[in-house]
Amino acid sequence: MSSLGFRYNGNAFDRHFLPRLTTQEIKTMPKEDVLIVLPVGAIEQHGPHMPVYTDTLLGEALLAEAFKYLPEDAPIWLLPSINYGKSTEHAESPGTFTLSAQTLMMVLQDISASVASSGFKKLLLFNTHGGNADLLGMMAREIRIATGLAVYRLDPGSVHYSDSFTDDEEKASGIHAGDVETSLVMAVCPEWVHPELALREMPRFPQSTSFSFRSKSFAWVMKDISLSGIAGDATKASPERGEAMLNKAGPLLAEALLEIATFDMESLKE
Repeated sequence: MSSLGFRYNGNAFDRHFLPRLTTQEIKTMPKEDVLIVLPVGAIEQHGPHMPVYTDTLLGEALLAEAFKYLPEDAPIWLLPSINYGKSTEHAESPGTFTLSAQTLMMVLQDISASVASSGFKKLLLFNTHGGNADLLGMMAREIRIATGLAVYRLDPGSVHYSDSFTDDEEKASGIHAGDVETSLVMAVCPEWVHPELALREMPRFPQSTSFSFRSKSFAWVMKDISLSGIAGDATKASPERGEAMLNKAGPLLAEALLEIATFDMESLKE
């Protein structure tokens, strides 16, 4: 996979991209069991070697890979990405185009209202930017209350597709523009990466033994933890390992999508 060859091609876009349908097709399609997937990314600095489009690009690539493994008749439909996220922690860096929390909340609210008014029942927020995570977790419940939709969250990292390709140090501190993201972008769009500018910078997050005092236990912006805009070791990255990560992520994410699509909220009650 290279040069954005996955965009508007392949199973995700040929057969499961909702905007390819007409209004009549959407009106008449059975909707009771359909899962609508809304990717939410970001446009923000990713060090001196990576494109600012990294988070959105990788969301598209991971979903394109996952959709390869879905059954032809899987009731899972993809919406275009929200390209902009809440990237205020990177706002001081040129090329970061961020929404405020309030703006992203309203965008999510409006899109979800449209999902519901089109007759769909299930919405998945597919997030590829860490700075969106808390807001999306809160908004998932707000959307549920406001629209009645069954709302789900999935961050690709939660399926641990990269664990076997990274060491313990990268797992602990490689949270931005490091080995994993750089390898993936090298595999997806190598001409957008400048490997000669890749750096290693590992934030010294506390490793407390008495309580969980780690990267998510205090409020930080990027300049608090990194001089280069990198948190991780980008010098280890390779397109081969990026391709291997994508190959592992595809079936794992497809399995997660199918599990979410078939989940019935009513099953939670006796």
